[in-house]
Amino acid sequence: MHPSPTPGDRSGAIRVLLVEDDDGDAFLVEEELAELATPFVVTRARTVREALEALDQLGPVVDCVLLDLGLPDSMGLDALARVREAAPSLAVVVLTGLDDEAAGVRAVQSGAQDYLVKGQSRGDALLRAIRYAIGRSHGEEARRQLEIAAVHAQENARLERGLLPSPSVDDASIRVTTCSRPGRRRALLGGDFFDVVETPDGVLHVLIGDVCGHGPDEAALGVCLRSSWRALVLSGARGNLVLATLQRVLERERHLASLFATVCAVEIAPGRRDLTMWRAGHLAPLLLSGGAVTPLPERPGGRPLGVASEGWPEVRVDLPEGWSLLLYTDGLSEARVGDDLLGDDGLVRLVAEHVMGDGPADAPRARLEGLIERVEDLHGGPLRDDVALLMLESRAGGRGAG
Repeated sequence: MHPSPTPGDRSGAIRVLLVEDDDGDAFLVEEELAELATPFVVTRARTVREALEALDQLGPVVDCVLLDLGLPDSMGLDALARVREAAPSLAVVVLTGLDDEAAGVRAVQSGAQDYLVKGQSRGDALLRAIRYAIGRSHGEEARRQLEIAAVHAQENARLERGLLPSPSVDDASIRVTTCSRPGRRRALLGGDFFDVVETPDGVLHVLIGDVCGHGPDEAALGVCLRSSWRALVLSGARGNLVLATLQRVLERERHLASLFATVCAVEIAPGRRDLTMWRAGHLAPLLLSGGAVTPLPERPGGRPLGVASEGWPEVRVDLPEGWSLLLYTDGLSEARVGDDLLGDDGLVRLVAEHVMGDGPADAPRARLEGLIERVEDLHGGPLRDDVALLMLESRAGGRGAG
């Protein structure tokens, strides 16, 4: 085998591994390549074993393999299979004899990029075949990578869909609508989380939260907190006990000691005419009633989960007839509008226009999506932070009313 070329040999040259045991045939190929204007660096191997050693040594330096199918240690398509197994993304041009052109066709069907008949391959034809093989190999590798990426994306999407909450509400007078958009691209799940559960006593338990940051680790922590909250609520826990337990879960599960989460937990009584709220650093929900949008009392509140806290105050609020409640995360209110933030006042105005306005009353999700799209328009593009919206509508009197 000829000495291997170093990466600095003839900068810009096409690097070819010629696998040919016949010295005469190898000499003709090398001479044809030497006469071309395009520079080539040729490494010679006489057997498949030598070719595999060269590929192991040279790695990505080789651009194309010129492979004779009749070698001392391999015959027919076995040589091609062994080379492709060692370097599946490398371009291969098969060299066949005058009386065995059909072998070249079979080689292409088995994974070679092209074939040439020895003795009929003049310089220009040889150059075209090599360049075509390299281009086709790159295209096949790109398609293969795209297919792998598509499979991974589908698997991730299925996983994330499985982690999204399924509100569990039996009360037909309550309509629950959710809408979320992760801040990271091509994701279904962000660090924002929410859930709704009705317990056997008729109490409606509502949760919305926001893990600081919006990467996959934050999304995983959000799922952990949401599922823990549901288990706690279904076991009969409530109020500060729930939040204190969630704080312990967060402290055990977070990957950074500085990570925290804001949470708003709401319990709506069976009559659906009053609620109790606990806030851990989270924004207060908006009450929609009588054509007006009003934030629920902001204070007193409590510190976020993950930050030392002595407890979270309990706030009770009476609900009017025919109320709606909108819980949200700060990905909306902290959107930039020009040099300023949208802010709570700006969000209240947009909710009045797009959620309570002239939109289709029977399409609440479309109204929530329209709200996000309007904020994106004002922001000048997709929002950088995760966004989650959860709306509850009392449509015909609550359970136990009257």
